[in-house]
Amino acid sequence: MGFRDCLRSCFLGFFEYETPKIMVVKNRTLGVIYRGVHLLVTTYFIWYVFISQKAYQESETRPESSVYTKMKGTALLGDMVQDMVEYVRPSEGGDVISTILRREVTHDQQQGVCAEHYSVPKANCTSDSDCKAGEVDFDGNGPGTGRCIPYYNHTFKTCEIKSWCPIEEFAAVREAALAEAVNFTVFIKNTIHFPKFKVLRGNIKANKARYLSRCTYNEVTDPYCPIFRLGYIAEQAREKFSELCRTGGVIGVFINWKCDFDIDPSNCVPTYAFRRLDLRKNLPSSGYNYRFAKYYRRNGKEFRTLIKAFGIRLDVIVHGHAGKFSIIPTIINMVTALTSVGICSVICDWILLTFIDKNEVYSERKFDEVSEESPPPTLTEFTLTSYGSTHSDLSEGVAL
Repeated sequence: MGFRDCLRSCFLGFFEYETPKIMVVKNRTLGVIYRGVHLLVTTYFIWYVFISQKAYQESETRPESSVYTKMKGTALLGDMVQDMVEYVRPSEGGDVISTILRREVTHDQQQGVCAEHYSVPKANCTSDSDCKAGEVDFDGNGPGTGRCIPYYNHTFKTCEIKSWCPIEEFAAVREAALAEAVNFTVFIKNTIHFPKFKVLRGNIKANKARYLSRCTYNEVTDPYCPIFRLGYIAEQAREKFSELCRTGGVIGVFINWKCDFDIDPSNCVPTYAFRRLDLRKNLPSSGYNYRFAKYYRRNGKEFRTLIKAFGIRLDVIVHGHAGKFSIIPTIINMVTALTSVGICSVICDWILLTFIDKNEVYSERKFDEVSEESPPPTLTEFTLTSYGSTHSDLSEGVAL
């Protein structure tokens, strides 16, 4: 066949019409495969797509949300009473709140010159020639003066620096952890809005002020009491509270709203989950801590108290998903389900023609070419033709 004939054949074949031909194959193995695949496809769409994923609903996954937090509790540190003003940061609340569990305090620092800490690279010296004036080490506490001086009350020497003296590494006093902090409570108020469905929900019921003053959260008995003990939060995050007091840590508070608005919206109640967010496996930066200072003046000179605080930081993260029946996704997924049932026939046709039809008995009946010029079919001992129908019935016992 020349190139012109091939091109002509392809062009004419483009305008040919194909129609399915119904052929009943009485093969038990193939029938079991067909019904099995049909059952799997049907089960997938009914159970997973429509029941589990609720594909008949229109959904909204990016709601609008606001969070307000407040912490309460008192603790005794030595002879001092610590209240929320002392240990809560920030005081106004929000989606991030932290509490101080342990402090390292450096008292009475003032601007001046003093010895650099011996752990800083190039800080150790024996003479002034080992120190460079104005040199700044970013691991150190200030610029050098060029002098080599004794390290406070020790016999060895380090380079002198300009800084807040005495330096923190030398003079910091480690205070005891706030053991009572395990019973501190955190109030988390969350309001969420689904604008697509015009539904506004909150995690607190109205007119429950007196109830909130004497409850703590319980998933079963008190789901509308978003007041959590720090000990409960650490336990749910699978963390030891004593270890958090030592190193600090960041814990995520996940508020999950999964709402079905085909029923009463009042049944939409949030669930809470807690998880440690910071890396903590023997890393130098593991845990959570920060520094702040309290400044004051004495005899006309400015002093400060430097505080390195270790504590728990709570990051409140809100997720929302809501759904409601809609005719459009229902039709789309119904059509998809009905179309996907056709995969059963495709799989069985492939098995039939590839593995079962060794003598090409089925393929001769499966594919026919009909044209207006074709002669009328004749009956023979090998062919059974029924005019007005394209339905053939083949069995394994028929001699062909």
